[in-house]
Amino acid sequence: MRFTRITVNPNQMGGVPCIRGLRIPVATIVGMVADGMSEEKILKALPDLERGDIQEALQYASEAVREREIPLVTLP
Repeated sequence: MRFTRITVNPNQMGGVPCIRGLRIPVATIVGMVADGMSEEKILKALPDLERGDIQEALQYASEAVREREIPLVTLP
């Protein structure tokens, strides 16, 4: 998959993936979605974002974890 809205710049935000060169990390958007915020609320909170940015941030996050195993706590 090719990401056209995600940028990584080692001189900006510590090199974390951001949206379109803005200082808005992908992780921030994914966290807002995970917290239950609607697209409308996210766009209102971050007016420089576009709807496509949110979708691509989620796609990027999905690809980032697709091949990795995340350790989970096993309950007794």
